[in-house]
Amino acid sequence: MSALGQVSDLLQLVPVQRAGAGQLLSALGLPIVGVVIVGLDIMPVRFAMMHVALLGIAAGQLLGLDPVLCALVACALAGAGVAPLARTADGLSGAMGLLMSLAIAAALLMLALSGVNANGAFALLWGSILAVRPADLAVLGALAVALPALFVWRRRELSLLLHDRELALCSGVAVQRLTVLLLVLVAVAVAGAIRLTGALLVDALTLLPALAARRLGRSLVSITLWAIGIGLVVNVVGFLASLAWDLPPGPVLVLAAGAVALAAHLIPERRTPSWREPAASSVPSSH
Repeated sequence: MSALGQVSDLLQLVPVQRAGAGQLLSALGLPIVGVVIVGLDIMPVRFAMMHVALLGIAAGQLLGLDPVLCALVACALAGAGVAPLARTADGLSGAMGLLMSLAIAAALLMLALSGVNANGAFALLWGSILAVRPADLAVLGALAVALPALFVWRRRELSLLLHDRELALCSGVAVQRLTVLLLVLVAVAVAGAIRLTGALLVDALTLLPALAARRLGRSLVSITLWAIGIGLVVNVVGFLASLAWDLPPGPVLVLAAGAVALAAHLIPERRTPSWREPAASSVPSSH
């Protein structure tokens, strides 16, 4: 059977259709999360939320609840809880490091004391794209709507915050409240991508498209649009390639996104990207 015929046959299966829908929805929202991570300079957030997700999964298995739902709740609470500890970008990184250490210790202790099968918890960190459920699609769909809507609604405030936190404070932006909201969305997005690529490979959907987009875009709007466009191309091409050649989707997506990011960084840089909008003629206000 040809690769094209194999892809066509597989796309008739409901689990594969759900996986494809999940890839499309994730490409509309998760690259924006990468833009936030790069803008706030909080790279450790991915690792911290990965460990928090493991803690949520362990708690779900122990209590007999949906482990992914528990991971979503744990990540959302962690994102909201860590924000008040962060007054600067360095503070965010330090708080995430502390959170990561505590979460993994608590998860491993819980698994050891409860006798819960650790293989099931760790398996979700690697992802299983064909195990995507309607509930997972609902989470990804909500993120695909909420994240672009937030960027349209608070574009100028976000431009200032991602460009310079102190400038945003001086300009009247509600920095703390906006940072909490962004961190919660980032945390939920990481947890929501668990079944697609696994928490360990979530960079394929978030950070790598944003890194490539930052090289190509000149403003927050253009960077965001580039990130979404790159995410769509990478997700579709990576997903179809994994079906055609019977490869695990997670690593294929990472390699595809990494190749695009590398190619973007080989393009000569014409000017330094700015998070602020060129057309902004007045200081934004949170009121």
